[in-house]
Amino acid sequence: MREEQHYEITICSDSVGETAEAVVRATIRQFDAHQVRTKRIGHIKKEDEVRAIVEEAAQRGGFIAYTLVQPELRETMKEEALRLGVRAVDIMGPMMEAFVDTFNDAPKREPGLLHRLDEDYFRRVEAVEFAVKCDDGRDTSSLLKANLVLIGVSRTSKTPLSIFLAHKGIKVSNLPLVPEVKPPKELFLVPGSRIVGLTMDAEKLYKIRTERLKAVGLPFGAKYATMERIDEELQYAQTLMKQVGSLIINVTDKAIEETAGIIMGYLN
Repeated sequence: MREEQHYEITICSDSVGETAEAVVRATIRQFDAHQVRTKRIGHIKKEDEVRAIVEEAAQRGGFIAYTLVQPELRETMKEEALRLGVRAVDIMGPMMEAFVDTFNDAPKREPGLLHRLDEDYFRRVEAVEFAVKCDDGRDTSSLLKANLVLIGVSRTSKTPLSIFLAHKGIKVSNLPLVPEVKPPKELFLVPGSRIVGLTMDAEKLYKIRTERLKAVGLPFGAKYATMERIDEELQYAQTLMKQVGSLIINVTDKAIEETAGIIMGYLN
């Protein structure tokens, strides 16, 4: 039987390469590309390193995505890619050129400025630590310290959304809503403008919870994943969200990034 062919995208940078990798992965998600692999090479300093990368890509038959801010490295990449017939995508170059042409300014040409340990970096680290500590209602006193409080029934993406927003520097505490559990008094002291309620269509939530039962080895038909229970929880959550005056977002079929965008726009 013929072995499935795999393709490789080489991601390289004179910094860590996260910017290029983010663009590549966003692109891959637009295709049914399970056979595509990525290889990231960071902290490139010498032109010989660039030549070796292009030669390897030529042998493997893939292409290169790069963020090189040093002009000599970028020029070497262009020359070698042209010489060996390798497609090389300059992710940052066109943007920098547009900035220079439009604003008549010159770039600093310092790799890794995006990840410099500045005030914003430490703010994001603090926010992530806060989100982990305050996940799933563990610390109810944190509700008053949070920039944002997420509330919703189980499996409405509160935790992944909290972590995503934390990487944007937002301190998030999230609280699961259960009809049998009285909400903490702190929730009613938080301004409604700092609370976001997450809800979901009952049918979608039923599918997610059913899959969750399979994953943890619980029997099919457990109360947690019945339509009757789900309707009860959603109705209870909706009533409470209106009571505290929160924004309510239906996250059915929404990506985490999309929901986060709505929330950040609301906060701003």
